Amino acid sequence: MNIEEIREFALSFPDVTEGFPFGETVLVFKKKNKMFLLLPLDEEITQFNVKCDPEKAIESREEYPETVLPGFHMNKKHWNTIICSGQLEEDELKDLIRHSFELVSAS
Repeated sequence: MNIEEIREFALSFPDVTEGFPFGETVLVFKKKNKMFLLLPLDEEITQFNVKCDPEKAIESREEYPETVLPGFHMNKKHWNTIICSGQLEEDELKDLIRHSFELVSAS
Protein backbone atom coordinates (compact mmCIF):
# COMPACT_ATOMS: atom_id res chain seq x y z
CA MET A 1 0.00 0.00 0.00
CA ASN A 2 1.13 3.53 -0.66
CA ILE A 3 0.37 6.66 1.33
CA GLU A 4 -2.74 7.59 -0.65
CA GLU A 5 -4.19 4.06 -0.41
CA ILE A 6 -3.64 4.03 3.36
CA ARG A 7 -5.24 7.48 3.65
CA GLU A 8 -8.28 6.46 1.60
CA PHE A 9 -8.72 3.29 3.65
CA ALA A 10 -8.47 5.18 6.97
CA LEU A 11 -11.01 7.76 5.82
CA SER A 12 -13.45 4.99 4.82
CA PHE A 13 -14.23 4.36 8.50
CA PRO A 14 -17.08 6.34 10.08
CA ASP A 15 -16.41 9.59 11.96
CA VAL A 16 -12.70 9.73 11.09
CA THR A 17 -10.84 13.01 10.93
CA GLU A 18 -7.34 13.71 9.66
CA GLY A 19 -4.90 16.43 10.59
CA PHE A 20 -1.33 17.46 11.30
CA PRO A 21 -1.07 17.98 15.10
CA PHE A 22 2.66 17.09 15.14
CA GLY A 23 3.81 19.12 12.15
CA GLU A 24 3.33 18.90 8.43
CA THR A 25 5.18 15.61 7.91
CA VAL A 26 2.94 13.26 9.94
CA LEU A 27 -0.70 12.79 8.97
CA VAL A 28 -2.78 11.67 11.98
CA PHE A 29 -6.14 9.92 11.80
CA LYS A 30 -8.53 10.06 14.75
CA LYS A 31 -11.96 8.95 15.80
CA LYS A 32 -13.51 11.21 18.43
CA ASN A 33 -10.13 12.83 19.13
CA LYS A 34 -8.42 9.46 19.71
CA MET A 35 -5.53 8.59 17.41
CA PHE A 36 -5.56 5.25 15.64
CA LEU A 37 -3.15 5.81 12.73
CA LEU A 38 -0.07 7.97 12.25
CA LEU A 39 1.25 8.19 8.71
CA PRO A 40 4.66 9.83 8.14
CA LEU A 41 4.82 11.52 4.75
CA ASP A 42 8.59 11.95 4.53
CA GLU A 43 9.89 8.37 4.74
CA GLU A 44 11.56 6.63 1.78
CA ILE A 45 9.61 3.44 2.46
CA THR A 46 5.96 3.86 3.43
CA GLN A 47 5.32 3.07 7.06
CA PHE A 48 2.69 3.83 9.67
CA ASN A 49 1.93 3.51 13.37
CA VAL A 50 -1.19 1.72 14.60
CA LYS A 51 -2.64 1.03 18.01
CA CYS A 52 -2.66 -2.65 18.92
CA ASP A 53 -3.80 -4.99 21.66
CA PRO A 54 -0.63 -5.64 23.71
CA GLU A 55 -0.66 -9.42 23.16
CA LYS A 56 -1.34 -9.06 19.44
CA ALA A 57 1.42 -6.42 19.24
CA ILE A 58 4.00 -8.86 20.58
CA GLU A 59 2.76 -11.72 18.39
CA SER A 60 2.96 -9.57 15.26
CA ARG A 61 6.48 -8.39 16.12
CA GLU A 62 7.63 -11.98 16.65
CA GLU A 63 6.02 -13.20 13.41
CA TYR A 64 7.31 -10.31 11.27
CA PRO A 65 10.41 -8.93 13.05
CA GLU A 66 11.58 -6.89 10.04
CA THR A 67 8.15 -5.44 9.23
CA VAL A 68 6.36 -4.96 12.56
CA LEU A 69 8.35 -2.96 15.09
CA PRO A 70 7.57 -1.37 18.46
CA GLY A 71 5.81 1.94 17.83
CA PHE A 72 8.31 4.67 16.96
CA HIS A 73 7.85 7.61 19.37
CA MET A 74 4.82 5.85 20.87
CA ASN A 75 3.93 3.68 23.86
CA LYS A 76 5.57 0.45 22.72
CA LYS A 77 3.13 -1.69 24.66
CA HIS A 78 0.14 -0.42 22.67
CA TRP A 79 1.57 0.78 19.34
CA ASN A 80 3.38 -0.86 16.43
CA THR A 81 5.21 0.67 13.50
CA ILE A 82 4.44 -1.19 10.27
CA ILE A 83 6.92 -1.05 7.39
CA CYS A 84 5.26 -1.49 3.97
CA SER A 85 8.09 -3.57 2.54
CA GLY A 86 5.93 -6.15 0.77
CA GLN A 87 6.25 -8.80 3.48
CA LEU A 88 2.64 -8.20 4.58
CA GLU A 89 -0.13 -8.39 1.99
CA GLU A 90 -2.53 -5.48 1.52
CA ASP A 91 -5.29 -7.35 3.37
CA GLU A 92 -2.99 -7.88 6.35
CA LEU A 93 -2.05 -4.19 6.40
CA LYS A 94 -5.74 -3.26 6.28
CA ASP A 95 -6.47 -5.68 9.13
CA LEU A 96 -3.89 -3.92 11.31
CA ILE A 97 -5.41 -0.51 10.55
CA ARG A 98 -8.94 -1.86 11.13
CA HIS A 99 -7.87 -3.41 14.46
CA SER A 100 -6.47 -0.05 15.57
CA PHE A 101 -9.65 1.76 14.57
CA GLU A 102 -11.79 -0.81 16.43
CA LEU A 103 -9.70 -0.47 19.60
CA VAL A 104 -10.17 3.30 19.60
CA SER A 105 -13.86 2.98 18.76
CA ALA A 106 -14.47 0.60 21.66
CA SER A 107 -12.89 2.87 24.25
